[in-house]
Amino acid sequence: MKKVLAIILGGGAGTRLYPLTKLRAKPAVPVAGKYRLIDIPVSNCINSEIFKIYVLTQFNSASLNRHIARTYNFTGFSEGFVEVLAAQQTPENPNWFQGTADAVRQYLWLLEEWDAEEYLILSGDHLYRMDYRQFIQRHRETGADVTLSVIPIDDRRASDFGLMKIDDSGKVIDFSEKPKGDALAQMRVDTTILGLSKEQAEAQPYIASMGIYVFKKDALFKLLKEALEKTDFGKEIIPDAAAAGYNVQAYLFDDYWEDIGTIEAFYHANLALTQQPMPPFSFYDEDAPIYTRARYLPPSKLLNCHVTESIIGEGCILKNCRIQHSVLGVRSRIEAGCAIEESLLMGADFYQASVERHCSIDKGDIPVGIGTDTIIRRAIIDKNARIGHDVKIINKDNVQEADRENQGFYIRSGIVVVLKNAVIPDGTII
Repeated sequence: MKKVLAIILGGGAGTRLYPLTKLRAKPAVPVAGKYRLIDIPVSNCINSEIFKIYVLTQFNSASLNRHIARTYNFTGFSEGFVEVLAAQQTPENPNWFQGTADAVRQYLWLLEEWDAEEYLILSGDHLYRMDYRQFIQRHRETGADVTLSVIPIDDRRASDFGLMKIDDSGKVIDFSEKPKGDALAQMRVDTTILGLSKEQAEAQPYIASMGIYVFKKDALFKLLKEALEKTDFGKEIIPDAAAAGYNVQAYLFDDYWEDIGTIEAFYHANLALTQQPMPPFSFYDEDAPIYTRARYLPPSKLLNCHVTESIIGEGCILKNCRIQHSVLGVRSRIEAGCAIEESLLMGADFYQASVERHCSIDKGDIPVGIGTDTIIRRAIIDKNARIGHDVKIINKDNVQEADRENQGFYIRSGIVVVLKNAVIPDGTII
């Protein structure tokens, strides 16, 4: 794996995850109470013995830079690194990144300096655990110019992905980007050629790209330099490569994988982690751990609480409250009489001193955390939110979409999203 260089695509403005991406890059969005999205692909690389990792981003990258600098510091005895490459304007190219392929193209001069034979292209907003060594081994065995990691998928979700057809050898022979109607029906294949049983193949008759690729060095440089107007890997570069006769192979990934690029998918993927006895994705794998920043926080403190089917992050203080099917992030503070149901609370970046909290309450200000007698149901509460006493965040009118930025919240797919640093006054009903 010493000849492999990983490139994690940080994504664009993250509009599908807005407002969680209002103040941060998409890979920096917190997940599972203590991690960030970028920790997933970086940890997969480290567990696969790939230690040269670039992260490409161009929006709100300050917190992402800070997290990576504090978390991934390899010793001086290794060439390993995790570095952010932000979009930059140069005399040769005055434009920002125009797409996934264009982002890589603009840094070919830097990538060329490394003695790499393969380039592993990853996305920064997926939840999965994968040994890339097997993926790259398959790429080498088939002599491929490009190998895509694929999953079998059902009718319901097929039109959300780039779909393909492959021959008996696994070579990709046809592409269609997010097809619908008749175009979708034409992309049905017998997925038993991927090793699925007949029953599985009938339930999942499509082959979808995961947005994870490995390129031979020569193929990547040639494809990106020959078609300067092509800016996206999935929509343009890889379909064109297959059409031009490049050996484009498919590699089956038959395990849990979730694209959490939307508010709804992000919400459900987080809450699914609380399932027992077997959540679809587990952070409890000692052989392939997910790494993140070491914060050295104290254990969480629960005082007369009723907690069911939930995850509680480090350094939390909960008093006489009820927590049901929820995920609470680091430094969450919940006061007496609260009920938190089916919600994701991201916690806080800091502790307020006890004196400061009491002074805030005396002055009529709202301290960081969840105030007394508050009910939160089916919501995402971003970091450092200050939610007052007797607040009800329950979407009582079942609104599906709403923009209330001046009031500190949005509603996406019926899920209330309270903004980072928002202040929700006492007695508010949402």
